[in-house]
Amino acid sequence: MSDQENWLAFERRHVWHPYASMYNPSPAYPVRRAVGVELQFEDGRRVIDGMASWWCAIHGYNVPELNAAVEIQLRDMSHVMFGGLTHRPAADLARKLLEITPANMEHVFFADSGSVSVEVAMKMALQFWQAKGHPEKNRLLTIRSGYHGDTFGAMSVCDPETGMHHLFAGVLAKQLFAAAPTVKSDEQWSDSQIASFRSRIKTHHHELAAVILEPIVQGAGGMRFYAPEFLRQVRALCDEYGVLLILDEIATGFGRTGTMFASEHAGIEPDIMCLGKALTGGYLTLAATLCSKAVSDGIHAEDGEGGSGVLMHGPTFMANPLACAVALASIDMLLASPWQQRVQAIARQLERELSPCRDMDAVADVRVKGAIGVIEMREAVNVAEVQRRLIEQGVWLRPFGKLLYTMPPYVISSAQLSRVTNAMCSVCAGT
Repeated sequence: MSDQENWLAFERRHVWHPYASMYNPSPAYPVRRAVGVELQFEDGRRVIDGMASWWCAIHGYNVPELNAAVEIQLRDMSHVMFGGLTHRPAADLARKLLEITPANMEHVFFADSGSVSVEVAMKMALQFWQAKGHPEKNRLLTIRSGYHGDTFGAMSVCDPETGMHHLFAGVLAKQLFAAAPTVKSDEQWSDSQIASFRSRIKTHHHELAAVILEPIVQGAGGMRFYAPEFLRQVRALCDEYGVLLILDEIATGFGRTGTMFASEHAGIEPDIMCLGKALTGGYLTLAATLCSKAVSDGIHAEDGEGGSGVLMHGPTFMANPLACAVALASIDMLLASPWQQRVQAIARQLERELSPCRDMDAVADVRVKGAIGVIEMREAVNVAEVQRRLIEQGVWLRPFGKLLYTMPPYVISSAQLSRVTNAMCSVCAGT
């Protein structure tokens, strides 16, 4: 047995993959190297990564500027605890984030994953109301078809039926769910789209700490797009009924929908904001939870019940210097690039090249938003078989449920993107 065969056999026996069985696992293709927008497998095959490694590698792979940022930081320190210590990479990254996020964002809490940033956001909201003397405001309201992560607080605000977490329904906190909007643009808007949400916030605002939403694009809960007007009305209702608004921009941040942050489509500001995924350009795990001065002041209230002023969270790898350094370099690289034009070009090409699938019997819907292209099938796809067929055409995607979709790196060329869309159409056509 060769060394490669040996480690692969060991891996198959002992290493768990996401959403997978240890005893009947789906294929896991061994990657040797990643450069540009391509993954090179151990057997030499190359595939175009149409997933940007779960949406984070927006600049592609092995980027010289980002490699350099890590190498330079590594010469000084790879990590120090953030409890009682600080460092310039964290300060510089926080400054940059506050420059590019909504104007009311004033404070930054660094976490080590998107799910944890959601947990921190929920804690902020709960502590805010506890410190204000309203401990009864301890539930969250969200909409169906959402996804916010796999930790327990985050699971409680994912769709209870389609959010992959039904096994834990009996032990999750009981949150409130409104119907998700079904229209994709303001031109299609009708008041019925907000009726379910309005009813729930009106009835339950006395027990609600916050509303949490993925703005404009619901990701892993179904790759759904919705009208900006829904967000504007949610913001107004939160203000009317005294409920905080958390926007989960983990998947949508850093240009994916065509604006730097998806909330910009609606022209609103959240009270709390979660960032992750593309934050480091796919190099290291890092997330951030930002909040307004009003939220921070509320948490630090001295005259309210439980107003200790201490945010009760502290990840070991919080504000890791390597991650902060490469995140700052990634954001600078994004801002210096023609990212808007690139995303717009990707959107136009996706719309043009995926549109023929609308006429296929097996296809229920085709939709595009920024650098996101989605084909929704009428029946669930066989993930292993579809991936095998895509790889034969030199493309890497990870379908789920009824969805075949792409969220490529922004630096993908037109020719490379055509290979992705051609492969998607070929799979849908059964050819």
